[in-house]
Amino acid sequence: MANVNQQLEVPSIPSLGFAPEAYEKRYFAENNSALNNYFRKLISTLGALFGPRGGRFMNNPHGAFQDSTNQVAANTTTAYAITFNTTDFSNGVTIASSSRITVADSGIWNLQFSIQLKNTTNDGQDVDIWFRKNGSDIANSGSRFGLAPRKSAGDPSHMIGALNYFVDLEQNDYLQLMWRPSDVGVSIEHFAAGTSPTRPAVPSVIATVSFVSNLSA
Repeated sequence: MANVNQQLEVPSIPSLGFAPEAYEKRYFAENNSALNNYFRKLISTLGALFGPRGGRFMNNPHGAFQDSTNQVAANTTTAYAITFNTTDFSNGVTIASSSRITVADSGIWNLQFSIQLKNTTNDGQDVDIWFRKNGSDIANSGSRFGLAPRKSAGDPSHMIGALNYFVDLEQNDYLQLMWRPSDVGVSIEHFAAGTSPTRPAVPSVIATVSFVSNLSA
């Protein structure tokens, strides 16, 4: 819902009449008054926008997404796309085909992720996570996260894989988060809300996307 206290009124362009053939004081007075009123409103609007805390009036494209399911790998030789089933915020950024983070505007974008990883094996394991753009791997975008061996049978080890990444995108381009574990005993896990004490659920994946800048020439 829009916050009316954080919206700037855009001044309407004044409607100026055609000048008469002969000098007419009333015509110039009316036009000067309309222009004076227009520029006062324009200066007030620009002053609010570029003054202290003016950023609150900006409406930058952004998106926030999460997933509430467990995600598993059937083998260690396949690249798997990380999926999302919940949209928290969407302003020019949407999810398509469960995994494609799609942008409506060209520019430099910042994608941040937080992934809840689980290891049920007796050995330390690795998980590779990287980015794809329009179906192709982005060079040098990979990260490797190491998980400790499970603590005991029925008590796996856990860690959060997190990163932020800047990428240039054109209108309607999409990004995907890809992953591959070193053992199928590693998965991406969600946790239901807890009790004693009451605490919120843990999504398996959280991703936020923010517009940073237009593309350089």
